[in-house]
Amino acid sequence: MTKDIHSLIIAIDGHSSCGKSTVAKDLARLLKIAYIDTGAMYRAVTLYALRKNLIANGKIDEDGLKSSLDDIDIRFRTNLNKGTNDTWLNGENVEAEIRNLEVSNNVSPISALGFVRKRLVELQQLMGEKGGVVLDGRDIGTVVFPNADLKIFMTAAPEIRAQRRFDEMKAKGQNPSFEEVLKNVEERDLMDSTRKESPLRQAEDAVVLDNSQLSPQEQLDWILDQLTEMGVDISKR
Repeated sequence: MTKDIHSLIIAIDGHSSCGKSTVAKDLARLLKIAYIDTGAMYRAVTLYALRKNLIANGKIDEDGLKSSLDDIDIRFRTNLNKGTNDTWLNGENVEAEIRNLEVSNNVSPISALGFVRKRLVELQQLMGEKGGVVLDGRDIGTVVFPNADLKIFMTAAPEIRAQRRFDEMKAKGQNPSFEEVLKNVEERDLMDSTRKESPLRQAEDAVVLDNSQLSPQEQLDWILDQLTEMGVDISKR
């Protein structure tokens, strides 16, 4: 029986800076379904905490953040000029700001907070409950949508991921050192995989995509092959 693309839930999990968002966006655009950048949601909460001085010297004011959750509104809007799906925090486009190194250095501790995860998981489930979505993050196939139709676990060597992230930041006018970016990647790997709340792990029924030597198009083709093998007619979109 052919599966309807617009009822599918596709979960893409994996390590930081391995290109999950890029391939998820490309896949959603190609299949004409919605894309939910769950990592951007945690970054938006982190940016809010930084702006409100709820993070100081690496320590989080958990009580202050918890009491502020209802004041945090996160939405995704299509940027018609750029053809992108931008993140908006309380009515402001923060897509560029949430990608800076300060946010990157603080997002894992924020993501490890149970009350933050609980709130954002609820929002993600509401956004994707009807299907026709691609989501990427750390716990999509294990926690958010454990019954997703297709689960992909993406990874690549830390040095390769750091180089990609470094090049991306330089292209945006930021000026980090490669050593800083590599350290951030390695620290996030450790924190994400060892945290108490929803640690990063491969779902038992996920297929692994190591994209260390693959181009974005090769990754996309690989995922389309997975969908075809599942009985999805990718021509009907």
